[in-house]
Amino acid sequence: MSPVPRSPSPPTDIVPDSERRGLIGALPAPVRPFASLIRLDRPIGAWLLFWPGAWSVGLAGLGGGLANSGGWALIAWLALGAWAMRSAGCVYNDIVDSDLDRQVERTRLRPLASGRVSLRAAWALLVAMSLIGLVVLLQLERTAQIVALASLALVAAYPFMKRITWWPQAWLGLVFSWAVLVGWPAVTGRIEMPALLLYAGSIFWVIGYDTIYALQDREDDALVGVKSSARALGRHARTGVAICYALALLLWALAFRQVRVEWFALLALAPVALHLLWQVAALKPDDGADALVKFRSNRFAGFVMFLACLVVGTA
Repeated sequence: MSPVPRSPSPPTDIVPDSERRGLIGALPAPVRPFASLIRLDRPIGAWLLFWPGAWSVGLAGLGGGLANSGGWALIAWLALGAWAMRSAGCVYNDIVDSDLDRQVERTRLRPLASGRVSLRAAWALLVAMSLIGLVVLLQLERTAQIVALASLALVAAYPFMKRITWWPQAWLGLVFSWAVLVGWPAVTGRIEMPALLLYAGSIFWVIGYDTIYALQDREDDALVGVKSSARALGRHARTGVAICYALALLLWALAFRQVRVEWFALLALAPVALHLLWQVAALKPDDGADALVKFRSNRFAGFVMFLACLVVGTA
């Protein structure tokens, strides 16, 4: 009598290709899922969280010289804080979204969704990243500390927004632009109109680039019921992004005018305006790979904007 065939055991080593190569692939195998959890190989999120804070420091009236005011040290602390808090945010987002991540092709192999990291271990990693953020917080001026702590409510609510509103990108704009409101008082000791205008402009910038990012997942999001601005805009996604970028540039121009009344100071915005125009003009809304390229290019947009703020703020 022939033996009854058994069902094959499910594979226990299903991991994304990114954990077999590159930076994460070079790490010891037990560490790789945790490195994936904080997106160690995808620093774009940390860059996008960092740049608004750097803009604020650059534009915050450092007439005495960036080095003399400790500006470069402050920017370095903000960079560390951005990396730590973005890492913590990724872990928290994956904890909240693990059920949805299992249903989306692009995210189903994330460490929590695939079961390669336990919930308890994920919370421990979240605490560790938050402690690094606390170290950065203690380096800031008191007003900046209070403002930074106020962001935690926005951060905690963000993962739920895609279940509530068609515009979770707007909430992300509030979160990812918050560093503007931290960097300015870290230099001046108070929040002033240029910072508020810079913050408002950054919100529209974030809505624009995250709408581009969301274009990758429109089909999967529709299947699992996840809302996004990309789905809300439909075939008008390019127009929506263009409007967001135009509003961002307008608000940034108003911020610059608060610092320098000379009209030619606005010329500093020309490079970032050209870059954002290229994004919109060259965007292929139905091509996920192209959307990812355009999204990632905002790291350069943030850098060019930082140079503009630095020129205007220290001229």
